[in-house]
Amino acid sequence: MGSDVEQQQRRWAVKRFLEGESPDAICASLGRSRAWLYKWVERYLEEEPSWFISQSRRPHSHSLHTPTEIEEIVKITRLNLYNRGLFCGDQAICWELEEMGVNPVPSLRTISRILDRHGLTNRRTGHYEPKGKLYPVLPALIPNQTHQADFVGPRHLKGPYRFYSLNAVDLMTGRCAVQPLQSRKGQSILDGFWAIWMRLGMPENIQVDNDVSFFGSPMHPRGMGPLIRLCLHHKVQLWFIPPAEPWRNGVVEKFNDHYQQKFLNKVMMTAENELKEASFGFEYKHNSSYRYSKLRGKTPLQALVGANRTLKFPDQNQTPQHPLKKPRTGRYHVVRYIRSDNRLNIFGEFFPVSSELQYEYVVATIDVKEQKLKLFLANKQVDEFNYKS
Repeated sequence: MGSDVEQQQRRWAVKRFLEGESPDAICASLGRSRAWLYKWVERYLEEEPSWFISQSRRPHSHSLHTPTEIEEIVKITRLNLYNRGLFCGDQAICWELEEMGVNPVPSLRTISRILDRHGLTNRRTGHYEPKGKLYPVLPALIPNQTHQADFVGPRHLKGPYRFYSLNAVDLMTGRCAVQPLQSRKGQSILDGFWAIWMRLGMPENIQVDNDVSFFGSPMHPRGMGPLIRLCLHHKVQLWFIPPAEPWRNGVVEKFNDHYQQKFLNKVMMTAENELKEASFGFEYKHNSSYRYSKLRGKTPLQALVGANRTLKFPDQNQTPQHPLKKPRTGRYHVVRYIRSDNRLNIFGEFFPVSSELQYEYVVATIDVKEQKLKLFLANKQVDEFNYKS
């Protein structure tokens, strides 16, 4: 049994925790670890009258079984992540245990078994309810068939340095690229995507949202911004998702949350060189150690090796310079949902469409050579407009 002082510490620590005080502050003031705090919180929550009294350390199970204390740490860590609205799967718990100083950290398989054994595998309910309409989903059967890309930011280091992060994910392998940039202006867009292609390889398709930095300027919706021109010059099909439907870019959106929680919220950086070095370190850790259930437990790099495909990379190291020449050939695509007004919105420019397309997802393909905007429903062309850029 622990001493009176130790028992008082346990009661006081749990009381402060339940009153909302930060676990880090509690542990620092008592010289204790977070694992210690969570252990006594869990004991208290079990409503055992003598919860603050130490129990026998004699093993309750076979030596090959997971120790009870480790199971309890996994459970309370999962509960803590879930209640904070963070990722709470086996990989997230593993990283959290590493940072708590738990030794040894159980394997991902062991954590998964603990969660399954205690019924802690339910997923967080999202806010999206499908409309039940056919949506033109891009294929992702081979590496670099489709990338999703998005910006995070602006963010600030511990000082005056302001930055964005251009993040991209290959949908088939789960490989990511994280590229810090000072702005979202023309040359930065080219720098960011070129650097990403130098590491991930060039995709057949890129899917992005309707951020102005991606399509150009609302004052000149047909002007073809830097990203559109870059993709057209290098025969990459660029796709814009519908406005206000971020879940269509769900893979990179989820990755952005992961990047925020496991990188920006965890790593202390004060200078640009530290940011770049740490960003690439995070990228490598993700690609070499993060395991996806959709890949049957493989890491992104293992999935790439297993696919046995030759990747295409830029033919030069030097980034193309802004402004790029206006392309004369190629196509890019805009996915839109037609509402009750029967209008197609292409970056602020409106086109009337048939009432038969009302409440349907359509693909507006801009053919640069023909200077036409061709409208498709379920891969069938249903309309066409002149579109001189």
